[in-house]
Amino acid sequence: MPYLNVRVSTPESAETAEKIVAVLMKHTSEVLGKKPEVTSIEVSFIPPNNWFVGGTRVSEEKAVTFYLDIKVTDGTNTKAEKAKYVKNVFADFEALLGPITPASYIVIHDVRADSWGFQGRTQEYRFIQSQPL
Repeated sequence: MPYLNVRVSTPESAETAEKIVAVLMKHTSEVLGKKPEVTSIEVSFIPPNNWFVGGTRVSEEKAVTFYLDIKVTDGTNTKAEKAKYVKNVFADFEALLGPITPASYIVIHDVRADSWGFQGRTQEYRFIQSQPL
């Protein structure tokens, strides 16, 4: 189960949102090994005039910026997997959205298993229940 929240500095578009979700679903399942059926993604579009990098409006830089925040259960991914994920998502976003400002960020939060869950159960509870006695 991961939760992803991505913000992009482009005009709102259902087609772009679907393409962003496709990129994130691909890498979140293939690189991080997360189950698609419990992967939740929110896509937000921020007007380029409202996003600043280095004090300059992104609209003036002729580039797009984004911020991806993803939460995964602590200890379920290696440093190498997370590095590959950041690299792949950035490259695919650039292919999809065009030139990307260097100040576009991907933050992977490793959340303790006893601090979050879904369907009314923590990840810690799920782990314990899956273990044979």
